[in-house]
Amino acid sequence: MPNYYDQLDGVLRALADPTRRAVVERLAKSPAVVSELAEPFAMALPSFLQHLRVLEDAGVITSEKHGRVRTVTLRPGALDVLHLWLGEQRTPAEHQADRLGIHLVRTAQKEH
Repeated sequence: MPNYYDQLDGVLRALADPTRRAVVERLAKSPAVVSELAEPFAMALPSFLQHLRVLEDAGVITSEKHGRVRTVTLRPGALDVLHLWLGEQRTPAEHQADRLGIHLVRTAQKEH
């Protein structure tokens, strides 16, 4: 078992909830303060903060407090573990198709 499975498990658990996925989608655009992130959700702030805690514990987000304002940021590379795992799940046929596609593009470029 690869040594990144614990990290993968944490990220997958964190992203299993639609609220947390929505937060990640929002943070992919830019950092945001907690009140702005919580606004679209019909839940009490303490409940929303629990969602942020799960994401932070999984290493998906980071937060920084300046005075009374907490800013949340998507951690760079936080989802790379998903790409790594998904890449490992690709079948040999998919790899062959990729190589064939590259070959066809190169062949077409040589002909023009």
